[in-house]
Amino acid sequence: MEYTDQHLDELQCATLATLTNYQKPDAYGALSMPVYHCASYEFATAKEMSDVFCGRVLDPEYSRVMNPTVTFFENRVKLLTGAANVFAFNCGMAAISNVLFALASQGKNIVTSSHLFGNTVSFLRNTLGNLGVETREINLLDREAVENAVDENTCAVFLEIITNPQMEVADLSMLAEVAHAKNVPLVADTTLIPFTQFDGKALGIDAQVVSSTKYISGGATSLGGLVIDYGTFPVINRRIRYELLFNLGGYMTPHAAYMQTVGLETLEARYKVHASNALELAKRLQNVPEIKRVNYTGLPDNPFHEIARKQFGETSGAMLTIDLEDKASALNFINNLKVVHRASNLFDNRSLAIHPASTIFGPFSGSQRRAMDVLDTTIRLSIGLENIDDIFNDIVQAVRAK
Repeated sequence: MEYTDQHLDELQCATLATLTNYQKPDAYGALSMPVYHCASYEFATAKEMSDVFCGRVLDPEYSRVMNPTVTFFENRVKLLTGAANVFAFNCGMAAISNVLFALASQGKNIVTSSHLFGNTVSFLRNTLGNLGVETREINLLDREAVENAVDENTCAVFLEIITNPQMEVADLSMLAEVAHAKNVPLVADTTLIPFTQFDGKALGIDAQVVSSTKYISGGATSLGGLVIDYGTFPVINRRIRYELLFNLGGYMTPHAAYMQTVGLETLEARYKVHASNALELAKRLQNVPEIKRVNYTGLPDNPFHEIARKQFGETSGAMLTIDLEDKASALNFINNLKVVHRASNLFDNRSLAIHPASTIFGPFSGSQRRAMDVLDTTIRLSIGLENIDDIFNDIVQAVRAK
């Protein structure tokens, strides 16, 4: 069945996630997009082959740069976000690196914050730094600081919409206003809140990067990353589609695209449980005396509660942090968990816990971690789909274990 734009405009995200027209009719009428596990594709004529290879026709020529199963996944994300272009990569870091490679060049600078995921910091400071791109780490909550940092050589303002693990939330509209006044794109890592929950384009974001490994994959079934491009800076589409997909080899695999397409179909249902569990847990943990701080934007007394609610709607995601007395208490807590899993990743069906300072940020020195506000006392929790009483009871027993 083919769905017209008029029909699709009348539907909500939970329904849209199950309705995307195939690029070409399936011979057997398969309800799920088939997995095209192939490397190359045959052409009827030399002209047809030339048109595809030279970009005059957007059809697959080689699965390193385009594959029907991956394209279908990209089209479903386009439908859900209203994006002009969507590119699927093999992980979230590949999405970040590709969009910034599309914008950056020697002598340019990227305005950002030190409040970023550890590998993102490393990519900016080291990988791009070694190629002659300057990273300017400032306080993105301070408009004057942003205005002073953005200049004629700035190629992007980059941030996480909720920082990991500091849980800081910047004013996206303010950042977009400052960036756009100087013709600079705003690029945001929006992994921590599903893109179905807010309108990135309306907030002034020019390109979103998402680790689709997280909420979208449906229980950590596969690795993936997305660049969601709203078309406001055409260089992003031009360089990724006609240069970086060919030259860097970061394209998503067809099997991962299939699994993440299926994951999109249950995203709304799963996310409601993720978010409600996280909020309820955060409220309960505030009353546990051994826990010195609960950091979650869904709590009314959180300093970023209002701006997060304004930008991202009624839910606050499924990541929160707690702080204990000292590092020894934090590590002891990790060792004594029984229901919550000791693992990296976010938004698995299972609840996960990690000590960021000794793992994700372990390669950084103590002074570097302190400058990034990554504390030895902090535990990052990703809240899953288990019964909330079981999650809470496990955290309490682990906090109190000797």
